[in-house]
Amino acid sequence: MDTQQKDLSYFRLRLQELLNTSFPEKANDQKFIEQRSSWAANAYEGAFRSRNTIEQCNEIANYILFEGLHFSKFDTVFQVVCNEFDTIMADEELRPFALKIFPVCEPVFSGYELTDDFAYGYEFDLLYTEITGTIAIWIEENGLQ
Repeated sequence: MDTQQKDLSYFRLRLQELLNTSFPEKANDQKFIEQRSSWAANAYEGAFRSRNTIEQCNEIANYILFEGLHFSKFDTVFQVVCNEFDTIMADEELRPFALKIFPVCEPVFSGYELTDDFAYGYEFDLLYTEITGTIAIWIEENGLQ
């Protein structure tokens, strides 16, 4: 396996891991994964050929690989489920429930300008409260199923 292919596999695996964990809505988007992985591998190689340190090469590649993927809607929903509804379901049910309720909560996000640092702003508390309410209403109407 040549170096370029090995680098591409490395970046693809790193991106896939993040998507599986925090961005399930993008986890099966092979075009997105291939494109981002390729860009990151090319950026790494270009930075290396320009005599940057390995640390700098990694920073450049990671910036491209993870651009726009720092704030996760799913992680927010999962956080709400874990913090606010953990007493009504077993620990092993929290993530599956968050995955199930995620599409119900997704429209709530449209009322906010989501940036990579959104979780650190004052509007995050409003979003958190709105998602908590959305989930509570859904559970009241549908049960935990």
